[in-house]
Amino acid sequence: MLDNILPEYQKYLILNKLVPEKNIQFYALWVSKFLSFSNRNDNIVFENRMNKFLELLSGDEAIKDWQIAQAETALNLYVNNFLKGNKSLIDPDCNSKNSRLDGFNSIINKLRELIRLKHYSYSTEQTYIEWAKKFHKYILESKENKFEIDKLSSNDVQNYLSHLALKQRVSSSTQNQAFNALVFLFKNVLGIELNGLNDTVRAKRGQKLPVVLTVEEVQELFKHIEGKNLLIIQLLYGSGLRLMELARLRVKDIDFNSNLLFVRSGKGDKDRSTILPEFVKKDLKLYLDKVKTLHDKDIKEGYGEVYLPNALERKYPNASKDWGWQCVFPAERLSVDPRSGKIRRHHISDKTIQNIVREGVRKAGIIKSATVHTLRHSFATHLLMNGVNIREVQDLLGHKKLETTMIYTHVMRDMSNAPKSPLDMLYGKMNEENKI
Repeated sequence: MLDNILPEYQKYLILNKLVPEKNIQFYALWVSKFLSFSNRNDNIVFENRMNKFLELLSGDEAIKDWQIAQAETALNLYVNNFLKGNKSLIDPDCNSKNSRLDGFNSIINKLRELIRLKHYSYSTEQTYIEWAKKFHKYILESKENKFEIDKLSSNDVQNYLSHLALKQRVSSSTQNQAFNALVFLFKNVLGIELNGLNDTVRAKRGQKLPVVLTVEEVQELFKHIEGKNLLIIQLLYGSGLRLMELARLRVKDIDFNSNLLFVRSGKGDKDRSTILPEFVKKDLKLYLDKVKTLHDKDIKEGYGEVYLPNALERKYPNASKDWGWQCVFPAERLSVDPRSGKIRRHHISDKTIQNIVREGVRKAGIIKSATVHTLRHSFATHLLMNGVNIREVQDLLGHKKLETTMIYTHVMRDMSNAPKSPLDMLYGKMNEENKI
């Protein structure tokens, strides 16, 4: 029955070997559902319909995360590859509808262009664009559906940030994220300097101690994970990598001889080196042999390219297929690059890594709210407990300020040198007196 849904699209996926054949009918089904949604919501500007559709899927508890990811890939393949980006084939009037949004859409396009020129990450691009859209919606609601660029000022940003703190009660980190996005938008895209934001209501955040696992809890966690997933967990803990640093790790950045991992363009666009645990080297080499076999297969089928940062793709046009540039932990299947539209094998997704840790923590019976970043916290704390100098730990973590690393000294004290409770001292004294 599913064979009759968008048969030409299904043929296209089969001929180009873009997805496993057993899943092709489901890809067509997702696109069919989106087209029905699109017809019912033609009042929404087309660029926002896909996001709205995916949001609705996310709100349905019966639909799993992997199904939402599958739906998003299906839509990207349909619009960007099958239709070659010609959205008018879906919505013939898309160029004439919602004219009042044309100016804002051009702002979003310019914002995206400038973010890419500055070589910001794709996640930063998505975040900044999302905050620009939320700010646009806020202005429309507060100014009787009018968005006049030449009348925007610092007051609008100040009011919006205060709205986030007072009405939506967002965390301080979320509010700071919105602030950074809007500063970039106003300064680089709109050419408006933001002044007088000192009186903005700020979301307050007290000092928070990181969640850290004990050595015994880490050992228990390892017992419930195996294969590639265990390698991922061991590197997160044994090297202190952030989530996306591990996901984007490339083969050439592993130095087996020196026991080092090199993190390229980490947080703040900084490079650094960290520890490659001796314990994982043998298993990691065997695993990379399997990744090399997969890469050779991709090359043979006409693929095998990987994303190259900045201008390297233009400078070294053949490097994208070199083994050294490939991701250590590649995705299970090919997908569409959201920026270039090329079909590539990207790195493992952040959600996949998060799910590996979440499932492992559950199986190990660990009650703490442990996440991927908890393993990085544990790496730092356990190094300090073993006598490693805090400056060295700072370098391994890639912290700009020593104060950031100092937080782990508090955790270390709590774990290893916690003072004796007066209750224990009281009853200890009573027990001694009773013995006498």
